[in-house]
Order: sequence, then structure tokens, then C-alpha cells
Amino acid sequence: MNDSGNRKAAILLMALGEDLAAATLSKMATAQVQAVGVAMSRLNHVSNDELAEVLAEFRAETEQLSALHLGSGNYIRAVLQKALGDERASNLLEDILQPEAPRGGIERLNELESGEVAELIRDEHPQIIATLLVHLDRSKASEVLEKLPARLRHDVIVRVATFGGVQPAALAELTDVLSDMLSGEGLKRSRLGGVRTAAEIVNLMGTTQEQEAIAHVRAQDETLAQRIVDEMFVFENLLGLDDRGIQRVLKDIEAESLIIALKGAPQELRDKFLGNMSQRAAETLREDMEMRGPVRVSQVEAEQKAILQVVRRLADSGEVVIAAPGTDDFI
Repeated sequence: MNDSGNRKAAILLMALGEDLAAATLSKMATAQVQAVGVAMSRLNHVSNDELAEVLAEFRAETEQLSALHLGSGNYIRAVLQKALGDERASNLLEDILQPEAPRGGIERLNELESGEVAELIRDEHPQIIATLLVHLDRSKASEVLEKLPARLRHDVIVRVATFGGVQPAALAELTDVLSDMLSGEGLKRSRLGGVRTAAEIVNLMGTTQEQEAIAHVRAQDETLAQRIVDEMFVFENLLGLDDRGIQRVLKDIEAESLIIALKGAPQELRDKFLGNMSQRAAETLREDMEMRGPVRVSQVEAEQKAILQVVRRLADSGEVVIAAPGTDDFI
């Protein structure tokens, strides 16, 4: 939508009330939510005439409605939390309420090869490394971690999982060490780590390194390790996708990858994928799986992780909705 369309959408959502607005936002892609959220944050007053015009376009009643006097910050927060959950809402709120804030230099690390980033940060203090990694794309952070020495990798994961924000001293140190690359630009606290961030990063690592990392955290803090495991998105969680979601995922994955991934999947999940294919495609896939014979566990795990990355991408863009592990919530 253009700016005019976003404003009209924002006015309508304000008029609907939190529950209906939240239900509407939950069906929208993240980029759309952010665009409409920005428009909502910029609304200070809506006249009766404008409100009536907007509602008429959406075939709503206008006679009983009065002008909206908006204190939008709390409303936006409540709606986003209902629509997206606390964590996704928190990550979006700062972008929405401060859309003109300059982008931190850390984002530019995403443009470097993971090996280059690893070489750049491997000699820094683990707390600085953790601060950098929580600002990277999850897949890039995972790749960088895999290239670090095991002992350092495990230490950093614990720090990511227990990280609550950038303290002034840590921020100053980070700015000094990476001044040329980061130019001293600000870091957004809302994007920082925590259990969910650690789980997303660890989940993208190789299976052996993933298991070693969890074992290391468990040795230090059993409860923290279990919280990370509980947040990790595994292949079996695809059972939480509805049929439409499975069909969307099938469009973006290769048949060869699916054949190998399903070799190590429970029958229920196999049936879910096969049931969302045409009869001919399902029969072909079954035959290919039978003909393939034994497959190395490492190969199965690699293909499952590749498919999970596709699902994560689609979930982040709002194209599929998946139930969070062990809950009735959605992510």
C-alpha cells in the first residue's frame, strides 16, 4: 500500500478495537504490519469526515462513530502483542515508533562472509562477540559461531541466552573496537539476545555442534539449557503447519531434499506432506523414498535444517504460520 492506503488502514484498525485489529494484523506480513504500524504511530487526530470516508470504503457504519483522539503508543503496543506475541511485537515497536532512526553499523556485518566476520571478532571478549551476533541475521550468526573455537562458541551461546541489553561500558568498548566499521552508531536494545535468540542461532548450527553447545549450557545451568531447547524449532514442529502452509513450503523446496528429510521424519509428518501433494506426486515420492534405501543420519539432519530455514523465512514474511513448540501460541 502507498502512504494514503496505510493511513486509511491505520484509521480503520484504530476504529475496530484491539481484538479485531489484532486479528487483522496477525494475517498480514511483517513488512505490512510495520508500514501500517508506522502510520498508526503518526495519527494524532482523525476528523469525523475522514473517519466516515474511510469506514464507507470498507462498508462500515459511520453514524454512531465520533472523531478519534488517539494516544496511539499504548494502543499499538497492545494490538501488536495480541497479534504477534510479546517478542515479535517488541522487535517491531522500536522500528515503528522511531522509523527514522539511523541503522546501526552492525547491520553491515550481514554483508560480509561469515568467515570474514569470524576472523574479525574471534579475538574479542565473548561479551562483545555476543553483542555482535544478536544483531546479525540468525543464519549468519549461526555460520559465524560454527567457525569459532568450540570453547569460545559455547561461552558466547550462554552470553547470548542471558543477554538483556547493551550496558554503557560494553557499548563504549564495542564502539572503540569496531569504530571504523560501526561508526559509533546506536544499537537497539529491543533487538538484543535472550533465550529465543540463542535457540534460533543454535538451531541453525550443525547437529554435532548444536548438541555440544546445549550440553555445555546444561552443565552450567540446567534450567537455561531446557529453556533454549524448548524454544528451538525442530523438524517435527512442522506438524504445527496447516495444510495451506505445507503446500506453500512445498513450492520452495526441492523434491530431492524432501525425500531425504522425510526419511528421518515420523510417519505422521510424512503423511502430512504426502497428503498435501497430488496423488501422482505423492506416489512418486513414496517410490523414491523406498528406492533410496538407507541414508546417513547427518545427511537427513542437514536436509531437515535446510527445509527449516525455508519455513523460518516464510514464517518471518507472514506467508505461513506455525505453532510455537509446546504451546498453542503462534510464531
